[in-house]
Order: sequence, then structure tokens, then C-alpha cells
Amino acid sequence: MKKYGICLFLFLLAGGICLGIGAAAGRQHERAQTELSAQVKENGQEAATEGLPAANSRVSSTAQETAAAEEYYLVSEDGFLLVFLKDQKTICLYTHVPLMDFPEKEQERLREGIWFSSMMEVFHYLESYTS
Repeated sequence: MKKYGICLFLFLLAGGICLGIGAAAGRQHERAQTELSAQVKENGQEAATEGLPAANSRVSSTAQETAAAEEYYLVSEDGFLLVFLKDQKTICLYTHVPLMDFPEKEQERLREGIWFSSMMEVFHYLESYTS
């Protein structure tokens, strides 16, 4: 009977550890989504970024100042997608989306670069290929 008690205790302990890890991971994901939404709102855009994979954005101060009515340039660099402002020098968003997630035809377009008139269009494009 002791064996069953020990097995039950170990099972409950392992289950509790797994639940704790899952809860911590969920909170971390929620914080990242909230931070991304806040950064998008700072740029004068609506927050419609739900479902984007691992979008770790760092918006430069120049990007925050000139975000309204800007054009954005989505291009692949080092195998990942980056969003630049109109000047093609100021990085607006590090997407961490690998180029290999796209079909071959789109990979060619992304290597050359694609222009978008708003950040929302960039998000919609990324979401359509990564969902």
C-alpha cells in the first residue's frame, strides 16, 4: 500500500510542477502580447496583432516620432524579416519570423523588399502567411 501512496504523491508532484510551468509560460506570453500592443498603439496604429508568432518589436525613437502616414518596407535580412521606415535605414520592427516560413515565390519578393502604406498592412500580410 505504501508503494501506491508514493506513486500517487510523485504523480501529484509532477502534475503540480507541470501546471506551474504552464502558468508561468502563459503569463510571459501575455506580457509580451501586451507590450507589443502598447508599442503598436504608441505608433498611432490599432492593436490587431493577435496570433503573430514571436513578434519581438523594438521601436526606435525616430519611428515613434514619424509613424503617422509613413511607408514601411518589409525585407529579409539574415533569414529573418525586418520592417524599415521609408528611409530604408531606420528599423521599425524586428519580427523574428524566418524567411523559410513563406512559399518560394514570396521568399523572392521578400528578398527584394515589399512596400506597405501602414503598419497594419504589414501585420495583416505577416498574419496571412504565418497563421
